[in-house]
Amino acid sequence: MRNIYMTDELEEIRHQVETFVEREVVPNGDQWEEDGLIPRELLEKMGSLGMFSLRVPEARGGLGMGEIASVVFAEALATSTFAGFEITALVHTDLAMPHLLRSGTPEQHDRVLPAVMLGETIMALAITEPDAGSDVAGIRTSAVKDGDGYRLNGSKLYITNGVYGDLVVVAARTDPSERYGLSMFLVESDREGFAVSKKLDKHGWRSSDTAELTFTDCWIPQENLLGTEHRGFYEIMKNFQNERLILGAMAVGAAQKGIELALQWTQQRAAFGGTLYDKQTIRHRLAMHQAHVDAGRAALYHAAWLAENGVDATKEVSAMKAFTGEMVNDVLYDCLQFHGGMGYMRESPIERMVRDARILSIGGGATEVMLEEVAKRSML
Repeated sequence: MRNIYMTDELEEIRHQVETFVEREVVPNGDQWEEDGLIPRELLEKMGSLGMFSLRVPEARGGLGMGEIASVVFAEALATSTFAGFEITALVHTDLAMPHLLRSGTPEQHDRVLPAVMLGETIMALAITEPDAGSDVAGIRTSAVKDGDGYRLNGSKLYITNGVYGDLVVVAARTDPSERYGLSMFLVESDREGFAVSKKLDKHGWRSSDTAELTFTDCWIPQENLLGTEHRGFYEIMKNFQNERLILGAMAVGAAQKGIELALQWTQQRAAFGGTLYDKQTIRHRLAMHQAHVDAGRAALYHAAWLAENGVDATKEVSAMKAFTGEMVNDVLYDCLQFHGGMGYMRESPIERMVRDARILSIGGGATEVMLEEVAKRSML
């Protein structure tokens, strides 16, 4: 598919990431699935190659790029077929780091950003709680003023990079009288009162680590307040659009890779005196799926372009997220079907990809939530 949003620089980034994935990730991903984590050495190698610096301002040593670069990066990572690896990197670069870049003080940037860019400090984002998912205003974790800092108490759930990460951006309630009275904090994983209460066992994304976190009288200094006190809810809402773009890119990339794997399999799989691909029903279903992937990619890059140019793209991003999250599951369902019995075997990449894709219609805003966002902004 021709992509009018691509530039020579973005094409070079895509090529660099895809080459890295083929050399460093594909041969090792099965072991990481068993281990339940991505080696720190790999993340540091990505950092040293500048992959964690795409959105960092040039004045801070980054490339100063925007949402389209993040989408290119995420889609290229998806060629690995190991979405657990992909989300480990993307939570660091595009879910947690934007809060530091947008709301951090110069002192916080000096103190934290160099190691974050190099992958020596891996970030996580802790917003979701047992009773607060898409309804961010329902957060109960509290941060109460205590001397020249805050005392943090509460728990967080489903936190990617929460087990092995180093620095967590935590949302907590600082104004109990106001529904939206939340603040954001930088919390180092070695702080007293911070604990990984449970390492979670997941259906998919198995090479990424996911945690339940607890904070028990965890003292946070004032210098770790991220942004303006009581304004954290609005910062979360701003970055939700970027998060949904990233998940849409993961969906588009996975669906495209699934079609490529299905094409390879059906074109060499002998059946009924020919190959599976000789059957019109197979060709036509793959062709329709390719049309859906192309439509999802067009919506994805257009929404990213709008966001990068300062346009309120909540409707477009929400529609794209709803569409691509459902689309990738439909596409990969058929891709596994066309693999027959082999598609059900753990040795087949498509089996893992089907499991990994299921979360894409849930995470970052479930399809039902996204459709409500669209409906509120449409003439119905």
